[in-house]
Amino acid sequence: MIKLSNLEKSYRTGAGETFVLRRISGEIRKGDFVTIMGPSGAGKSTLLAILGMLDGDWRGEYWLMGEPVHALKPKQRIELNKRYVGFVFQQYHLIDDLNVYENLEIPLSYRNVPKKERQAIVADALDRFQIVGKKDLFPSQLSGGQQQLVAVARAVIAEPSVILADEPTGSLHSSQGRMIMDLMKSLNAEGTTIIQVTHNEECAKYGNRVIQLKDGWIVDE
Repeated sequence: MIKLSNLEKSYRTGAGETFVLRRISGEIRKGDFVTIMGPSGAGKSTLLAILGMLDGDWRGEYWLMGEPVHALKPKQRIELNKRYVGFVFQQYHLIDDLNVYENLEIPLSYRNVPKKERQAIVADALDRFQIVGKKDLFPSQLSGGQQQLVAVARAVIAEPSVILADEPTGSLHSSQGRMIMDLMKSLNAEGTTIIQVTHNEECAKYGNRVIQLKDGWIVDE
């Protein structure tokens, strides 16, 4: 499903070249549940952004679903993202001027799901995440935990092939966190590939692989 070969990212600074990721290579198979761990500044979120095609400034090779991401134009990468990827951001990234219902509807409209079908899918997601009463509220009217629930619901609503999650339980209290991780586990059991970044050892136990990053290098797997 995902293949990386000598993936690198760096910045030019006054002192020369500063590397964020160094020679990242490996494969993630369909149905894997991978956790990326490591200290702050290790490159975890950067790697996730590259996998989600949100960052195009890198070197090396990246294959997703047989497509050579490294050789695609930006517009083609966006289409690939819409087709296959669900992303849970650490800072939520909900659209401020859309209410909860409309935020959940967005990924379905990207995939040209008919309106009536969208209504049924969104209604089911609102119920599943226990946020029916919040559907007409805007992100600014929600707590951090509620915004995170909406962000996770938005990421999974279109049943993507791969879910990328950056600290998916970071803003949630323990029972909400368990609910999200149990949902991720059930989606993974149904065949969804999941890649999460987390500092939480309990969350890491839900997966079947752990990749440790340090100073941009893979130091253990």
